[in-house]
Amino acid sequence: MEATGGTVTTDGNFKVHTFNSSGTFTVTTLGSIGTVEYLVIAGGGAGGGRSGGGGGAGGYRTATGLSVSEQAYTITVGAGGSASQPPSNGINSVFSTITSTGGGAGGSAKASPRTAGIDGGSGGGAGYDPIVVGTGVSGQGNDGGTGLNAAPSYPAGGGGGASAVGANSAGTTAGNGGAGTASSISGSSASYAGGGGGATYGGGGTAGSGGAGGGGAGNISSTGTSGSGNTGGGGGGGSGNTDYDGGAGGSGVVIIRYQFQ
Repeated sequence: MEATGGTVTTDGNFKVHTFNSSGTFTVTTLGSIGTVEYLVIAGGGAGGGRSGGGGGAGGYRTATGLSVSEQAYTITVGAGGSASQPPSNGINSVFSTITSTGGGAGGSAKASPRTAGIDGGSGGGAGYDPIVVGTGVSGQGNDGGTGLNAAPSYPAGGGGGASAVGANSAGTTAGNGGAGTASSISGSSASYAGGGGGATYGGGGTAGSGGAGGGGAGNISSTGTSGSGNTGGGGGGGSGNTDYDGGAGGSGVVIIRYQFQ
């Protein structure tokens, strides 16, 4: 097989096309096998504000043996969700017939009206009010964790990740983001689609950490940490201390691998 598009690297007998932004994958010579392996990661959801829940990771889809033909395929790499209030979901990523769903935004008590954790590829974690988690898409991600409407910390839940649910808050501790999943499609192992950590109001509480795979950490006294770019990581929740915003979601990525010799 021969093809063009994205950043092309070689791993033994395989070519790897990495799309960190939208573009076109064009099969110019099909060859004798005619199939590719893919990893399609959507944009992560933004974290909520004012003791906000962590953003859910972008949907994670991967498989081998996808049949292709000699033609151009439009590649869409989804952006991460915006942390402006109310926080938004990540954007879908698309290759051929494969669509990964953008991650759900974390619940936000800063938004007006207050918002719950939102459904997505992985669901957003709940803020401290309302304590409603976002649901992940089966086969792409997991649900967010619950918040806790209790003084002095009002801790929020973590966003869901590709391989684990977002952790529930407990006591004065916010939930960690759910872990992402490792892939070696590029020739070396890397993790993608980690959920964002929940935030607290302060009051001696502990913010949640971001899930492995680009999830941003929540905060106890400032803005949430954004998800890492081209991982689909969810943004961390922003502190209730002075009503900070959450972090933005990380953008997605599309990687295609095939045997060329």
